[in-house]
This record gives sequence, structure tokens and C-alpha cells, in this order.
Amino acid sequence: MSALDRYPLIGRRAVLATAGIAALTGCANLRAAGSPAAGRPAARQPSQSNPVAARRIHYGLDPQQWLDLYRPAEGTARPGLALVIHGGFWSAQYGAELGAPLAADLAARGWTAANLEYRRVGSGGGWPNTLVDVAAGIDRLADLANPAEGGPVDLSRLVAIGHSAGGQLAAWAAHRPRLATGLPGAHPRATITAVIAQAGVLDLAVAARDGVGGSAVPDLLGGTPAQVPERYAAASPQQQLPLHVPVRCLHSPDDRNVPFSQSVNYVQAARRAGADASLIQVPGDHFSLIDTGAPAWRAVLDLLPGLLG
Repeated sequence: MSALDRYPLIGRRAVLATAGIAALTGCANLRAAGSPAAGRPAARQPSQSNPVAARRIHYGLDPQQWLDLYRPAEGTARPGLALVIHGGFWSAQYGAELGAPLAADLAARGWTAANLEYRRVGSGGGWPNTLVDVAAGIDRLADLANPAEGGPVDLSRLVAIGHSAGGQLAAWAAHRPRLATGLPGAHPRATITAVIAQAGVLDLAVAARDGVGGSAVPDLLGGTPAQVPERYAAASPQQQLPLHVPVRCLHSPDDRNVPFSQSVNYVQAARRAGADASLIQVPGDHFSLIDTGAPAWRAVLDLLPGLLG
């Protein structure tokens, strides 16, 4: 049975794109990336030979409230900005070091990029602080469009690239213009124009039920879906459909950390709701998506010209 038969709502273009990635990279490159312990992110070094220096920018007083801005060489910048939001199941154990190689690789290829840090569970995060921080960090980008802040930064196209828990945060952040007053993240000053969710945790209620990341989701939201349903409604991308911007979900069927069904079910529901969403199946495991030398990362790079220009 073909992928088109198994996932008919995903779309022929996404499946053909996956086949194209495999053909271009060759079978020798479609290696598994090892099997880290469940829930344990593992970053790998960027592939470019000339690392790009970052400028650290704070958006709050807490030591974790910052983002690193990576700029391409002068005169080589492409339009827009790519925002990297790291994963790690929202846990304080894992930080923005996971996203740094991705942002550096993007800048080396000509895109302005930002790598966002935020408070996580165990270090002042959780509901609502993690969401508040992500929103504040994104809004801080609006200030960087001002030449006085060292800009201008082009925010006409702002693509959020989120891995694992960062995929939830990226899709949630794109929904901010539609959040009701009083909810964390409402009334954004900078708006996401597209989302790339890398093995994203996109249905928080199902993830909590199935124990994805152990107790990570209830820890983030302060309870189960039965205990705090309003928080799940305010934070879960699956409950915020249809999203008004394109969403590209990249996921490996061999993912042992976040089930492939998280992306499959999100894309199917989004397409039924009339949203622009597609699934690209990639080789490797959960961590291949943050390996800048892997075909799964190449799939992200192939998407960016169409989303950023």
C-alpha cells in the first residue's frame, strides 16, 4: 500500500516531495540517527565550515528570556526571517543549544535567523509563563525592525521552525492573532506568516492521554485535559484549527519520541477545515530533524524559499 493510500488527505505533492528527497540524497544517506533515550533531545554540529556569530538580545529580566540573532554576510541576506524554537518537551533540562546549530546553518545559507530561549518547566516555566515568554520573544523582533536597534530586520515574512515541543509553540504562536483578550500571547506585535513543525506535538490532549514525553504535557499546562480543559483549548494547535497561515509538518514514521500520528492527524484535520497544511515524510528518527547534515534538515531548507522568498 502506498503512502498516498494510507494518508489520502496529506496530498500527492507532499508525498512526491518526500520521494524526491530520497532520490536526491541517495540510499547511503538515509541512515538512522541512533536511538537516544525517549524524550532526550540530541543536537549535532552544523555542517557549514564558517560558523556565524550571533547577537544576544534580551526580551525580559529572567536569564532565560533571550534570543540570539544570526545575520548572513553583508549583502547576501535573503528576504524575511526564520525563527527557530527548540524542543525538549518544555523541560528545563533542555535549552536553546538545540536550536543554535540550525540558526547558524540558516544564516550561513543567507537567511536571517533567530534562536529563541524561554522559561521551561522546572525553571519558572509552565502555564502560562512558557507561552508568555515565546510571545514576548517574538514581539521583541518587532523592535529589531527599527534601525536604532541595529536593524532593519525584515519581518514581512516570518517563518517559525519548531522541533518537537517547539512545533507546538510555533503553531500556537501563529494562532496568536486569533486569541481572545486575556489569554497568554494575545494581541501580537509581530506575526508568524508560516510554520514548519518538525515532529511537532500538535495535539496536546492526545499527547497527554498517551503519555508522550511522560508527564510533559500535564506538567506544562498544570493538569490533565479533564482538569484544565480551557488551557488545552488555549495552547493546543489541534484545537485551534483552521490556522490562517501555511503549516508544513515534517515527521519520520520511525519517530520513537513523538508519534507520527501527531502530524498525520493534524494535517488531515487542518485540510478538512480548509487550512493550508501538508505533511512531508522524512527519513531518520526524532533527532534527524535537528541534524544539519541529515536529509530531514535538507527537507526544511527545500521548503524555505517558497515560504520566505
